[in-house]
Amino acid sequence: MSAPAHELTTLRDWLRYAVSRFNEAELAFGHGTQSAWDEAAYLLLHALHLPIDRLEPFLDATLTQQERIAVHELLTRRIDERIPAAYLTREAWLGAFRFYVDERVIVPRSFIAELLPDGLAAFVGDREDVRTALDLCTGSGCLAILLAAAFTDADIDAVDLSSDALAVAQRNVSDYGLADRINLIRSDVYANLAGKNYDLIISNPPYVTAMAMDELPAEYRHEPRLALAGGDDGLDVVRAIVKDAPKYLNPQGMLVVEIGHNRNAVDAAFPRLPLIWLATASAEDSVFAIRREDLVR
Repeated sequence: MSAPAHELTTLRDWLRYAVSRFNEAELAFGHGTQSAWDEAAYLLLHALHLPIDRLEPFLDATLTQQERIAVHELLTRRIDERIPAAYLTREAWLGAFRFYVDERVIVPRSFIAELLPDGLAAFVGDREDVRTALDLCTGSGCLAILLAAAFTDADIDAVDLSSDALAVAQRNVSDYGLADRINLIRSDVYANLAGKNYDLIISNPPYVTAMAMDELPAEYRHEPRLALAGGDDGLDVVRAIVKDAPKYLNPQGMLVVEIGHNRNAVDAAFPRLPLIWLATASAEDSVFAIRREDLVR
């Protein structure tokens, strides 16, 4: 991507330029931002070491030559290589929580994250009643960390099949000073959890269907396939999670699973289960919950 750098002097100039180029290149978003404007603003503020939530005060600031070079290089990589912004900046956000990320993990994004602060209260009772929790397919460890923040009395196991992902999760757990509460375990779903039981199990597993995997935009192909591909109908891992959950849930325990846009497939796969669909700000049926007692009827 070439740029008339001598004509682009202020942050406002570069923001307009970046939005135009992003739209022209037909970039795909969804890794923390949803539009060319949001992503351009984020990348520019990050590159200039400015607060990412305060754009207006800086719009008419003039960039130095060194800053223009750095900004141009960052925008060029985003467009030419189709790398998600989070991998370029090595950070991702879920609400107020910042996480380190790189290509060893998918970029954190989860409907469950919206539910953890108070969206599960009707199902798990008082927060102090959750003493043990499990995050299956933890990836970067983001949901395990949000679990620890929401349920301050809980000890948490965070599981992933990928050793690379667990290395990233370890960094994030350490950054939040939670090594004494979050235990990272390499396991294929429940395989290495013998003898353990939990009050709450959550999971944002791989759930992209085989057809959708074939049609993913280039940005998503930078993410680990292992963390995305869920088989023909997207439910290969979901079936394993549901099947054996009763063995690992305490008598009053609750299972919460994210399934994206696969509700029809879930209803077909588990027609007899009284699943509870949990609404979030952006989706009505992307997360289901079920009590242990309803799994064993």
